Amino acid sequence: MTIFLDSELTRAERGTGARFRVIPVPLERTVSYGVGTATGPEAIIAASNELERICLGKEPCAMGILTELPVECEGPLPEIMARIAARTGAAISDGKIPVTLGGEHSLSYGAVMGVARALGRPLGLIQIDAHADLRISYHGEPHSHASVMHLLTDQGIRLAQFGVRAICQEEIDNRAAKGIFFRDAEDLVTGGVHAVDLPEDFPQDVYVSFDVDGLDPAVMPATGTPVPGGLGYYQALHLVEHALKGRRCVGFDVVEFAPDGKQAWDFTAAQIAYRLMAACL
Repeated sequence: MTIFLDSELTRAERGTGARFRVIPVPLERTVSYGVGTATGPEAIIAASNELERICLGKEPCAMGILTELPVECEGPLPEIMARIAARTGAAISDGKIPVTLGGEHSLSYGAVMGVARALGRPLGLIQIDAHADLRISYHGEPHSHASVMHLLTDQGIRLAQFGVRAICQEEIDNRAAKGIFFRDAEDLVTGGVHAVDLPEDFPQDVYVSFDVDGLDPAVMPATGTPVPGGLGYYQALHLVEHALKGRRCVGFDVVEFAPDGKQAWDFTAAQIAYRLMAACL
């Protein structure tokens, strides 16, 4: 089995006491344009072996990183979501931070709900994404990657969106009806914005869902729906890091990575995952 940061971890750092639990989810079921997300987790983990231990002046791996076996992604989507939720919920119950690597964005429903149920208190969700993912269903599938945030907000999860630049009227209406906080890509990119304050009543416990298509295709083309005009690498990370100030990151996912054979993109996705670990400390 491939291990996240295998080349750097000591025996103690990869044990069951590790602070971070990497959960690969090679899900590719409802993708609607480009394909390849099923191989995303393996590529990210393989590329992680080239990472350095230090990130943001911190050393996340010193807290320990345990890589779990991939979640089984065969069968009906509700059953897959239940398997994912069981994994992330178990991590939270053990006092760990689940790091879910995808895989298409629909997996975030299982990942976030597992965390929310295990916490048993209000949970906020920060979403980096080119898309709002607020459709009620897409191509007849309510568990679509295009509907995941609709499902989560229906479950009472507070949502803050950054980087959206492809949206339909149904999603605009859902934003208004659900009081979703957002700053879209054109506003952020043209204004050079790297820090946005969340509403004061946003929950203290926060989950981060980082869809790599939130980045501009010049930075990350290896995704199913690359949309021009996206966030820069540092910009996206700074937005997340600023939003987490004074709050606690209890878990995160990196999704919609679709390897295309270029190692640079594999490494970029791995670096994002490791930097988000640093942001949790």
